[in-house]
Amino acid sequence: MKALLARRLATFLCALGGVAGATGLLAGCGGGSAGASTPAAERLQREDLVAVARGLGQAEASARTEMAAARIAWPLVANGLPAKIPPATLTALSTASRAAHAIVLPPLMSKPQARSLTGPAAGIAGLFQSFSGLTERGWTLTDASSEEIASGSPAASHFARENVALYIDSVYDGHFDGGLIGKSLLEAYTSLAGTGATSAFGATLTQDEVSALAGAYSPASERLHPHPAVKLGS
Repeated sequence: MKALLARRLATFLCALGGVAGATGLLAGCGGGSAGASTPAAERLQREDLVAVARGLGQAEASARTEMAAARIAWPLVANGLPAKIPPATLTALSTASRAAHAIVLPPLMSKPQARSLTGPAAGIAGLFQSFSGLTERGWTLTDASSEEIASGSPAASHFARENVALYIDSVYDGHFDGGLIGKSLLEAYTSLAGTGATSAFGATLTQDEVSALAGAYSPASERLHPHPAVKLGS
């Protein structure tokens, strides 16, 4: 079992690097920068933002379900796993892991397709990849570690406890990025909508729709409390 958890850790670290690369989209990757220089470029950026907003809407219910599970599980692990893990904690972690696995990743926000996005939509897709990827892997490995600590061999239990802080931190970091999505969407919409009385998006994406999504992916909806206090190796 120790070897299994070690392989999971290696997979997690590789995936973490991939997620970090996805978050790099915020720097303007994905085919264009936030500031379009031509009407055609602006039109394409608006189309991409509409598509990303639709994707956020598709994922909203699953993200809300994961957050409900996270609110129960997070206070039980934010300061680390106890020496003896209660059954209620094991259940809460298992539930959070399943909910994180079920977060919908719209095809447009997958790494291969997200590379074609332009302007702010690319950054928003990167944030969503970070949110879903770190949250899923963090909960999965925290759940696996708790099982090892509760019922594994002494060597496996020691290995799990030495590394679980990394997984717990990733859950927090994933939700932190999730809380940035709404602000990024609002700023992008305001930037690309134009300054006239009528939004350049027309009926394809309204202010009310954007505001609702911004609320769903806001710090109030996605941030976890308290801040993690567990240290690696503790």
